[in-house]
Amino acid sequence: MDFRLTDEQELLLESLDEFFQRGDFDESYIQECEEKQVPLIEFRKAMIDAGFGLLGIPEEYGGTEVDTLTMILVCEKIGSYGFPPGLGALLQVDDMLVFGSEEQKAIVMAELLEGKGMGFCLGISEPQAGSDNNAIATTATRRNGKVYINGHKTMITDPNRIKYMLCMTRDFDSPKPPNQAMSMWMVPMDAPGVKIEIMHKVGNRTRSMGDVYLKDVEIEEKDLVGVEGNGFLQLMKNFEVERLVLAAESLGMAVCGYNDAVRYATQRVQFGKTIGSFQLIQEKIVSMHTKIENMRNLLYKCAWEKDNGIPINISAAVAKLYCAQSAFEVVDDAMQVFGGMGYTTDNRVSRLWRDARLNRIGGGTDQIMVHIAGRAILKKIANKK
Repeated sequence: MDFRLTDEQELLLESLDEFFQRGDFDESYIQECEEKQVPLIEFRKAMIDAGFGLLGIPEEYGGTEVDTLTMILVCEKIGSYGFPPGLGALLQVDDMLVFGSEEQKAIVMAELLEGKGMGFCLGISEPQAGSDNNAIATTATRRNGKVYINGHKTMITDPNRIKYMLCMTRDFDSPKPPNQAMSMWMVPMDAPGVKIEIMHKVGNRTRSMGDVYLKDVEIEEKDLVGVEGNGFLQLMKNFEVERLVLAAESLGMAVCGYNDAVRYATQRVQFGKTIGSFQLIQEKIVSMHTKIENMRNLLYKCAWEKDNGIPINISAAVAKLYCAQSAFEVVDDAMQVFGGMGYTTDNRVSRLWRDARLNRIGGGTDQIMVHIAGRAILKKIANKK
């Protein structure tokens, strides 16, 4: 298999380098947004204006469709400059563009073009339904020609900043299994009965997170997204590629931390020598380098498989698991190379260290990735007997 980049991919990545090297958005910009706890709206708008912010969106909606490997390359490149890629959000928007009505699509695209990230927040997780989606208890009840949503969503991203939530509900009267009795509804976040309580996170401080309480929130039949009862199946459409995007985000953060640490090791002098000349520092750098190469090889291979129609149920879960774990280890080693300076908020390695930890939880925990891959591996080998 040949992973040499195409001319188009080379040009795209060079254009991204030029975009970041202009210096319009640097670490001080991210730090300012983190301190104010505000989103990176200016950055997102600039990315859209430069043609990068709508990669993966169909052409009919103003975007540029790309293959999986190209999406991964872009994610890695943006992450290597210390910025969150946001392509995971575009995958989320893709679900709406595939299953939503024309009115819903127009609303979401308008929000996206304003730099508001995903265009809507995703209302899946509940206090008792994290990894176990079958435990979703939020309901949609019909009365007098209206639909009423009742439930409690938790750990919802940007609930106080986004106008709509794609809310998953379950029909407890359905005889079908839970994952075939769930529906998606587009719920206005300013509707009566919606209450938001913001949580305080360790990292990712330009994105908020909170609980959303829904009490008799009145919506219309037209607010159904896709087919009733197919909500979970619709959600799964991009699960595997989303795992690859999260793995690419992890890889990008690792590359960023690694590059910073290596540069510092060539500059910092102790005992009359640069610390990079000491073998214990070299051991860390070589270990970081090896993990990044392994991450990249695993991730690119999986993206290549996806683009060539090869099932990736195992490899996507393994890539997400390995890249999330290894990225945190790489960034942790980068912090160690910096020593005390790495533990200050003035050093972006400390931000990467905080942010990298999330990808071992979000988008499927390490343990769920093991369960998905382990179950599929056992089945695959058993069927060969």
